[in-house]
Amino acid sequence: MIENRIKILRAERDWRQLDLAEHVGISRQAVISIGKYKYTPSLELVFNIAKAFNVSINEVFVPEEDESK
Repeated sequence: MIENRIKILRAERDWRQLDLAEHVGISRQAVISIGKYKYTPSLELVFNIAKAFNVSINEVFVPEEDESK
């Protein structure tokens, strides 16, 4: 599973869900769905989210370590 840090990054910038939505051209509901793992964003959207936060993709979407190893 991949952890997303969207909520953390928004809080660091004092952005509302609507602010991020407007930066990347999606609906506020889409931001909510991504945050709740109900919607998997396209690769293009992943790039746009990282660009909006001015961070790398790996800083937004962090692979969780496999605990079975």
